[in-house]
Amino acid sequence: MDMSERKRSILRAVIELYIKTAEPVGSKTLVQMPDFHVSSATLRNEMAELEIMGYLEHPHTSAGRVPTAQGYRFYVNELMNAYRLSVEEAERVRLAFQEKMAELGNMITKAGRMLSQMTQFPVYTMSSSTKAVPTVKRFELIPVDAYSFIIVIMTNTDVVKNRLVRLPFPQHPEGIRGLAVLLNRYFTDLPAKDFSEEAVERCAAAAGGAGALIAIVLEFARQVLDAQTDRGFYLTGTSNILNYPEYQDVNKARALMDFLTEENSGKLPEPDERDNVNIIIGPENVEKELRDSSVIVVSYDIGEGQKGVLGVVGPTRMDYAKVAARLSYIAQGLKRMLQGEALPPFEP
Repeated sequence: MDMSERKRSILRAVIELYIKTAEPVGSKTLVQMPDFHVSSATLRNEMAELEIMGYLEHPHTSAGRVPTAQGYRFYVNELMNAYRLSVEEAERVRLAFQEKMAELGNMITKAGRMLSQMTQFPVYTMSSSTKAVPTVKRFELIPVDAYSFIIVIMTNTDVVKNRLVRLPFPQHPEGIRGLAVLLNRYFTDLPAKDFSEEAVERCAAAAGGAGALIAIVLEFARQVLDAQTDRGFYLTGTSNILNYPEYQDVNKARALMDFLTEENSGKLPEPDERDNVNIIIGPENVEKELRDSSVIVVSYDIGEGQKGVLGVVGPTRMDYAKVAARLSYIAQGLKRMLQGEALPPFEP
């Protein structure tokens, strides 16, 4: 079946009504709209064909229809009109950014809270590096006496960290120096996640009595590397999802709220490199906990090889155009402030 102009108009109307009301939309509702000059029977037939095409579905308890994930995707790609912020919304953002903020983290946190208040959805913010993945460039183990030694970690990001380790048992200095040689052979130029058990076993076998120290050294190395990949995660507005009928099921709401934590920050969507704003609808999400929700996410430059990420999580029924516009405007404001520029007055 072809997607005629009439079908496009009907699909747009159904989605935009459903966004506003959360109620299935029937032909009797559409026939009262000034945009449609056809009978209720014609509208029912068109909606039935849109259902066959996969853009609408028919809840068992209602005579109306609701959009599918495929319908939302077609709407976002083909039908959605751009949303422009009101002067009041934009002025609120501009004035908030003008307030003195002590540090980057405070600025990003405040932007996340402001976005959550504007959208009434959960919002997450995080930062990530566009530089190379941090690895250990060199291990140095410096004996102090028979019961202590110093670990020195040098990373590929030119960070040097050290720690004094005290031992409950004596170690020969030559054994410690030999262990450093083996650590440089097996564990340099690797991200922490690639410190394999097999490599540990081979290193320990070659290190003899000093092999007992490998776990201590690698744990410190992991801490150093993890600090280099800190995502600066912040989440706000999680309880907002309880305001929407889609999350009245307690188990469904709890599953999403349990997922939206710092521990899962690495699983949350990030922007596609090709797009300024990325919209991921329902089952397009990789993580099963997000497949009944949609995520809109945008990135912006922080500087020094860092990028910031702002993301909004909500029902698939969210107003994509409005949320994307607000998200983009706040991201642009953050970028300008981080570059030392003031956010100019909004021009409608």
